[in-house]
Amino acid sequence: MKLKTALLAAGLCLGPAASLQAQETPAALPALAVSTEAASVIGVSAGGYMATQLAVAWPSRFSGLGVVAAGPWACARGELGRALGQCMFTRLGPPDLAAIQARHRDYLSRDLVGAPEALADLRVFVWHGDADQTVDPSLGRALVDQFEDWLAAPDRQLRYREGEGAAHGWPVGAESDAPARTLAGCGEGGGSHLLACDPAIAEAALTWLHGAPSAGAPGEAGGRLVRFDQSDFDARGLADSGYLFIPAGCEVGGCALTVALHGCEMSAAEGDEAFVRYGGLNDWAAADRRVVLYPQVAASLANPKACWDWWGYAESAWQLDPLHDSRRGSQVEALMGMVDRLQANAD
Repeated sequence: MKLKTALLAAGLCLGPAASLQAQETPAALPALAVSTEAASVIGVSAGGYMATQLAVAWPSRFSGLGVVAAGPWACARGELGRALGQCMFTRLGPPDLAAIQARHRDYLSRDLVGAPEALADLRVFVWHGDADQTVDPSLGRALVDQFEDWLAAPDRQLRYREGEGAAHGWPVGAESDAPARTLAGCGEGGGSHLLACDPAIAEAALTWLHGAPSAGAPGEAGGRLVRFDQSDFDARGLADSGYLFIPAGCEVGGCALTVALHGCEMSAAEGDEAFVRYGGLNDWAAADRRVVLYPQVAASLANPKACWDWWGYAESAWQLDPLHDSRRGSQVEALMGMVDRLQANAD
């Protein structure tokens, strides 16, 4: 009863694309007793960089990682200049994977990332448009090279797909039924960064990471999208509210979990909720009895495009060597706090 009351207070909708009811104060993120098995994290652009940070920090908590239009783990190593010059564009040359690996070894020695054995068991999906002019396509290939060294059997655990003629963004399929106002041209990008490109990345990535949906065909099952209060999870840069998609029947526990991380200019505030509504994850998740957590970042002077912290802006004010890409990163800690809450049993 408490959970139902909380969801009603947060503003329910009848399906993935319905509009949220207006509310002044979103409810707290509910404890849903989601499964600790078969969890995944997926992100696009800055969210792709953050998704990798989360998976490398806590590989024992995730079975799958999806990365769209982003480069290797710890690419920026705490420096904005390197983030711009080697991890978006490559005018300073390609990322130094040997130096990044040395950072990983140092983090291992300090228990700041997960055990190599757990990292080796991940299943990984990587997509990058070959016409991406925001994050150079070579950076997606560098991420693949990195995971080929980390995974136990990369030929079976890793899938890399390159989108021919695709710009920077999140593909939703050339025949997507998303409203036209939310779509960007496949080779043009911009706007909401939802690309009218094949494949529909939500289906392609989650099918690779978890197999075919367990409860029906995508688009047939229902669910609810709610807005929740993020203030319980204190970290510099977080927005006041996040979003949560709950498939029908998942209020009683036992469903799986995917954490979905938006890119720069793709937060609900910046992108008119396009990613949380029309990215395709909700339809697939409803058919797979999979809760989708959409945490949100706010725009600020230090972070004007509402990006996740993959270069150190949330830590650099007090750390000479920002640990944003480790277990001690404040945004990493906040995200894992959200996962913990969702995996807890309801009162």
